[in-house]
Amino acid sequence: DYRIGSVDVLDGEQFDAVLNMEVVEHVEQLPRFMAQCCAMTAPGGMQFVATINRNILSFIVAIVGAEYVLRWLPRGTHQWHKFVTPAETTGMLDEGGLSVVETRGVTVNPLARSIKVAEFTGVNYMLAAARHP
Repeated sequence: DYRIGSVDVLDGEQFDAVLNMEVVEHVEQLPRFMAQCCAMTAPGGMQFVATINRNILSFIVAIVGAEYVLRWLPRGTHQWHKFVTPAETTGMLDEGGLSVVETRGVTVNPLARSIKVAEFTGVNYMLAAARHP
C-alpha cells in the first residue's frame, strides 16, 4: 500500500515506511511536520529523509548553481533559511521517538550527469531512522 498525501490527510495512520524525499526544505512549520511524520512511523518502521544541508556551500550549489547557473530548477524553488542541517533533522527525529541508523551524503556531478551516495553531507544528504518495536 503506497500512499501519497499530506500529513494532515494521513494523520492518525501508521506506516512501515515514511518517505520524506526532497520535501522538508519546502515545509513552513517543519517541527510540526516532522512530529506528525514520526507519529506516522509504525513501531519497527523506518523513516527516510532526503534534504539539503544549510551552509554557505549548499547556498552556492543548490540555489546559485542549480537555479541560476545551470537552470535545473526554477528560480526561487529553494529558500536557504529552510534548509536543515543533519543535526537539526536528527534532533527532530529523536524528539519523535526515532533513532537515526544511517546518514549519507549525495553528490551530483553535472558534467558526468551522475548522482552518487557519498560520505560528504555538505550539500545533499539522506537519513534513515527507525522506530523501535
